[in-house]
Amino acid sequence: MATGGNAIRGTRVGAGPMGEQDHGFHADRVAVSYWDALGNETVRYFAAGIPDEEIPDTIDSPHSGLPAGRDKANPPAVAKTEPYKTHLAYVKERRTEEEADALLDDALKQLRERRGQD
Repeated sequence: MATGGNAIRGTRVGAGPMGEQDHGFHADRVAVSYWDALGNETVRYFAAGIPDEEIPDTIDSPHSGLPAGRDKANPPAVAKTEPYKTHLAYVKERRTEEEADALLDDALKQLRERRGQD
C-alpha cells in the first residue's frame, strides 16, 4: 500500500460541509462609496445592521493614498506638503538676538510666576 502525506484519500484541502453561508458571506451588506480629491471612487462594504455613526466618514484611498470622503462634490483636500528646506533656509529663519532674549525673559517670568517666586 502506498501512502503519502497525512491527507485522507479522496479529500481535498479546504473541502468540507461549510459553504459561503457558513463563512458569513450571506450577511446583508451596505455599499458605501468614498471619493478622493482626484475623483477616484472606492466602495467599502459594511454590515447592514451597523449604525450610520459607526461608518467612517473618511478613509485612505487605495488608489492614490489620499484621504477619501463620502461627499462626492466636496472630497477632502489634498494635504499640503512643504518643500524640503536646506540648512541655509533654516538659518535665514532664525530669530534675531533681541527676539530670542525677549522670549527667554518671558519664559523665565512665567516659570517664576508658576513657582510663586517673583
